[in-house]
Amino acid sequence: MTALNALFLLAGVLLFISVLASTVSARLGLPLLLLFLVVGMLAGEDGPGGIRFDDFSMATLVGHLALAVILLDGGLRTRISSFRVALWPAAVLATWGVVGTALLLGLFATWLLDVDWRLGMLLAAIVGSTDAAAVFALLRNSGVRLNERVKATLEIESGANDPMAILLVTALVEMLLMPEQASAGRFALMLVSQLVIGGMFGLVGGLVLARLLVKLKLAEGLYALLIVSGGLMIFAACNLIDGSGFLAVYIAGLVVGNRRCHATEHVLRVMDGLAWLAQAGMFLVLGLLVTPSQLLTHGPQALLMAVFLMLVARPLAVLTGLLPFRYRPRELAYISWVGLRGAVPIVLAIVPVMMGIPDSRLLFDVAFAVVLVSLLVQGATVPIAARWLKVEVPARDEPFDRREVWVGDKASLDLLEYRVAAGSRAEGVHPDDIAAAHGELSVRCVSLVRRGRLQALQRDTRLQAGDAVWFAAADAYAEPLASTFNAGASNELSANARFFGEFVVDPDCPAVDLAQAYGFEIEAGEASLALRDLMLHRLGRRVVVGDRVRIGSFLLTVRDMDEAGRVTRIGLKCPDLSEPD
Repeated sequence: MTALNALFLLAGVLLFISVLASTVSARLGLPLLLLFLVVGMLAGEDGPGGIRFDDFSMATLVGHLALAVILLDGGLRTRISSFRVALWPAAVLATWGVVGTALLLGLFATWLLDVDWRLGMLLAAIVGSTDAAAVFALLRNSGVRLNERVKATLEIESGANDPMAILLVTALVEMLLMPEQASAGRFALMLVSQLVIGGMFGLVGGLVLARLLVKLKLAEGLYALLIVSGGLMIFAACNLIDGSGFLAVYIAGLVVGNRRCHATEHVLRVMDGLAWLAQAGMFLVLGLLVTPSQLLTHGPQALLMAVFLMLVARPLAVLTGLLPFRYRPRELAYISWVGLRGAVPIVLAIVPVMMGIPDSRLLFDVAFAVVLVSLLVQGATVPIAARWLKVEVPARDEPFDRREVWVGDKASLDLLEYRVAAGSRAEGVHPDDIAAAHGELSVRCVSLVRRGRLQALQRDTRLQAGDAVWFAAADAYAEPLASTFNAGASNELSANARFFGEFVVDPDCPAVDLAQAYGFEIEAGEASLALRDLMLHRLGRRVVVGDRVRIGSFLLTVRDMDEAGRVTRIGLKCPDLSEPD
């Protein structure tokens, strides 16, 4: 019992320190996952903790379990509309992107390390895929709002590229240990099996879980446990019949998350904590596993490989893969840069060690060092690169908080909280007057909180700076209401005005009418097109919020879209504020 309690104490202390370190991470602009890794390394045999941990089997178990939970959570939070925008580009990156990166990096590693080409290719295959844990965590906590095309491409790629990485590692391990059994046909069959079985398992399992979520009446906390346990069942069962459990659990989460019901909000709230726990535990264990003194031995080679990966291999693979999809050069550059490496390469690097591959410890140490460099350099510059390459979209005016109250199996009510900013249009106004101005009977004030106390609404009630007001309103009213309460903070609105333009125009407006009103010319074949169709014609691809088209000396920018992917509002930017796209 003493040893068991000591283990619990150690686990609690490490997690506690890691969570406290998150405040330091935010101030320094470093990825939180990197802090978890560093805490694990400091607790290891070369650090002050002095803990000797070299159980690769345990690390593999923790890694696979954590990745299953992280991918399930990532699927739950991915909207199906993202697939309409980026399914095929992301699929290309999840296959050719991994292969192309591994080929280029493998040739470089073989030359740099002076090893057998199969060993060089194995090292490249280990670090060739982007990491879902790193991508999901950094994109959602970086503070930037990327345009949907870039964001969806990165998230779907990272959630779907594990089968290709696992196949490459498995194939190269076989070529090193059992070259007589290795064949292109066998590996092709293995890939098809991974993708088809994983996709089918995820789809069917997700539909079953979504159906159970609607039908079962459980305590609130049990809904998330139902989804987690179901996701782990899908993950393990799919792996047992040679499918990709990682792909299956991601698709299962995607299906459940997009079939919203009364239990979805409970699931998402609990899953958020479980995903963070999985990430923290996994990176702590992987940090304990590595010996920093050995990393320094191969530090120069690892640094050169990381630089080649970030600046040559990944960009070339992205460029050749996405060329047919008409991405802008800035978008290609950002997707290339945010090819984050994380837990998956480290977990894959354990495979050669456990299989007894010669020089496998070299592969593990170099792969770990590459991950450290990727998190430190690429991870820390995610928001900076987004602003520099202009792939971010200004943040919307949003409620301070929101709650979803389900009043039936398929009917929900949104409760939106707003804080009254000093100098805003809401200050000095009755809440019911604000509701009437926006939605007549569709918006209702349900509570007013002043200095932490609930206030009864009277006829002479007037809002004061710092008040918290809750409205029952549909999601369509969320942004207009927010603009009333946030108008005193002019920075966000000026950023929106600079980006989208001073005016909003109807996307169904004929382009010729706008041309006549503002006195500019359009191409002859576009005279009969509505503005929405003109933008589609000019861009030649699915549009997302933030896409721009220059018409005459004006700039049209997609401002809003509905769930079906139709443009609902377009911003018009005047010539004196326009800037090159």
